[in-house]
Amino acid sequence: MSVTSMSSRASAATIEAARAGWDAWRAERVASVRAPQGNLALVETLWPAPGEEVSLEEALAGRPAGSTGTRVTATRIERAHITTGEPEHGIRLWDADAPAIRHFETIDAFPFAPEWVIEAVFTPVSDERLLPFEHLRDAGGTRDRAVPGDITFTLDGTPYNLAAFDDGGTLLLVVGDRTNGSATYGGGRFLTVEPEPGGRVVLDFNRAFAPPCAFSPFYNCPLPPPRNRLDVPVEAGEKLPVFRDGFLPH
Repeated sequence: MSVTSMSSRASAATIEAARAGWDAWRAERVASVRAPQGNLALVETLWPAPGEEVSLEEALAGRPAGSTGTRVTATRIERAHITTGEPEHGIRLWDADAPAIRHFETIDAFPFAPEWVIEAVFTPVSDERLLPFEHLRDAGGTRDRAVPGDITFTLDGTPYNLAAFDDGGTLLLVVGDRTNGSATYGGGRFLTVEPEPGGRVVLDFNRAFAPPCAFSPFYNCPLPPPRNRLDVPVEAGEKLPVFRDGFLPH
């Protein structure tokens, strides 16, 4: 499907600014996922039973150093219980010498596509609004996320009203399209959203990135809600991670 007629296509200056920073963004993404606590390094996520206290030292007990002498490290994570909403406290284990890092080559991506730099409008809501998001490993259950506004634009005459959630102070858009499950990750892709004063926002789908679940099975990634699914192939942004020797992260 051609997208050259989309009414929300960005200006030439906005497109050139996006193009100018794209190579640096690509390099930063590759470096970030192979970092000691990057997506590839997550080797386990532990959720102790309610009332059970597990220290970081206990979680690391008996875990040997990797082939480069690095040790597994531990950090804490918190989430809301899917039924009660009460906080749950977990532990993530990271290995800077994880097999996924050792086999990783790069993240495949589409060529820069100027037609997928879109100008949209962000309309904030007056109160904090919670919307349910299904997550990959929750067997169809949903977890509420704060969605502080709506993102609207028109694509080939079709209006879209997308929801980005507050991810620790950053707006994160979880979006699906017709490339998911073939050229791109089946669970959709992520896009960081930065509204400008006055509500203008640039959706540069060249920077749509594969979610953490594409790199490690120990994440529980949110999936695109129905309103965030574009009924076209978005042939821009990241495709899938590339590994050597037939390695698969799952």
